[in-house]
Amino acid sequence: MASGSMETISSNPAGGSNGLEEPKKMTREDWRKKKELEEQRKLGNAPAEVDEEGKDINPHIPQYISSVPWYIDPSKRPTLKHQRPQPEKQEEFTPQGEWYRRGVKENSVTTKYRKGACENCGALTHKKKDCMERPRKVGAKFTGTNIAADEHVQPQLKFDYDGKRDRWNGYNPEEHMKIVEEYAKVDLAKRTLKAQKLQEELASGKLTELVSSPRHQWGEEEPNSQTERDHNSEDEDEDKYADDIDMPGQNFDSKRRITVRNLRIREDIAKYLRNLDPNSAYYDPKTRAMRENPYANAGKNPDEVSYAGDNFVRYTGDTISMAQTQLFAWEAYEKGSEVHLQADPTKLELLYKSFKVKKEDFKEQQKESILEKYGGQEHLDAPPTELLLAQTEDYVEYSRHGTVIKGQEKAVARSKYEEDVLINNHTCIWGSYWKDGKWGYKCCYSFVKYSYCTGEAGKEIANADEESPAGESNEEGFRTVPKTLVEMHQEKQREEKKKKKKKHKKSTSSDSEGEERKKQEKLKKALNAEEARLLHVKEILQLDERKRPYNSMYESREPTEEEMEAYQMKRQRPDDPMASFLGQ
Repeated sequence: MASGSMETISSNPAGGSNGLEEPKKMTREDWRKKKELEEQRKLGNAPAEVDEEGKDINPHIPQYISSVPWYIDPSKRPTLKHQRPQPEKQEEFTPQGEWYRRGVKENSVTTKYRKGACENCGALTHKKKDCMERPRKVGAKFTGTNIAADEHVQPQLKFDYDGKRDRWNGYNPEEHMKIVEEYAKVDLAKRTLKAQKLQEELASGKLTELVSSPRHQWGEEEPNSQTERDHNSEDEDEDKYADDIDMPGQNFDSKRRITVRNLRIREDIAKYLRNLDPNSAYYDPKTRAMRENPYANAGKNPDEVSYAGDNFVRYTGDTISMAQTQLFAWEAYEKGSEVHLQADPTKLELLYKSFKVKKEDFKEQQKESILEKYGGQEHLDAPPTELLLAQTEDYVEYSRHGTVIKGQEKAVARSKYEEDVLINNHTCIWGSYWKDGKWGYKCCYSFVKYSYCTGEAGKEIANADEESPAGESNEEGFRTVPKTLVEMHQEKQREEKKKKKKKHKKSTSSDSEGEERKKQEKLKKALNAEEARLLHVKEILQLDERKRPYNSMYESREPTEEEMEAYQMKRQRPDDPMASFLGQ
């Protein structure tokens, strides 16, 4: 019995035709030999199979990968060529080194018509139907004069992945030679100037003195010699800003051109060591940030301490103005102005300055128009706050009891009127006593200004007047002081208020009676309606179920208080012993 898995063999038909034949099955013996050979190749005892290019085929590659299908290429030996990218299916890219044309040849002028060119203008890059020139009466094909120049047509380049990302693709190395030549010219000019200086020193005799010096004879150079200065002058431009590079934690060596960074700056203090109070500013160990001021509770001025928190840096310098400018840029962009802080900062700054000037002018015009319409300029011309609040630079130190320890005591502000002036034997001033809306003297309870003081006797008489009613005579026989117009007016107002209160009470009582009457009428109507409803329900219950009307027009609303009370009154309770007598 033949094996179920047989290798297919394809061969060209006789006569050299390119047709394909059906594969023939292998015999059992051929199949066994082939399997043994494959095992030997995998063990390394037999040489590996070779493809058409002479390369060894890995024996561990499966047969369905190494064998070519008979309908693709009926070759005699296995190969891996069909597994690799096929050249006819590969996308062709522009080779590196090709680039777009730069410049146009202006000197080349065509004087003769060329075959295949435009019949209208004579250019070789387009045809007559694509010509953009004005149609001529007699084309250039027939006249042979005034032939137009060829258009500058750029090639269609298609680069691969590396070609698209090549920074130097299309770069002309000759451009770099111009820079090299420029630097060579500068170097030559420096050498020429140096040679001229040496010639001048030789002519003046300075160089001969330097050669004849004892230091030069022993091969030493003077510390500030001209040669050393000339040597240092060559690196003058490069070392000019070397000192500015030095900063805490860094050391710049101008000779070796290296920057040394120390691991730690000794002057720095860790943020969490500035204030050891656990209730002070919070230190975030992940971001190494301390946003609040660690010396906030210590009473120190933030301007005096070396570190006042990260937020202090955010709100100092140009940070606030930068934020205002950014806000203005956003508002201007919303209103149609094409401005951006990072893209065009100069334009934004000029626009913001002009906006502030126009805004101030608008405020001034608005203020002037309001003042012209309503006035009040004199109230705006007020003195400074220092004069209004009486602030001075005089230093005064007080004790805990309020006495002055150091400095001059503050002067008491005095009025333009005379104070503490006692007249007519009074011991208190006018206005020290007040009663019933009148001012008087506290020493004698007198309400008459510029009167003579009666002392304690006047107080006793005033107290006696309060105890006795007005207009009645005392036991001693003399009448009390009559009431003034103010007192009579006040009494009249009190009486009117009492009358109004009485009327209000009567009206409220009458209103309450009217409300009660209305409630009774509403309850009576509700009872009648409830009786009618009960009768209607009784009639409906007596009818047949099929003849009962559909209650589609029933009004659904919340019942009133009177309807609820009528329902409670008319409702029949089964547990009521008198329920049987309600219908009689």
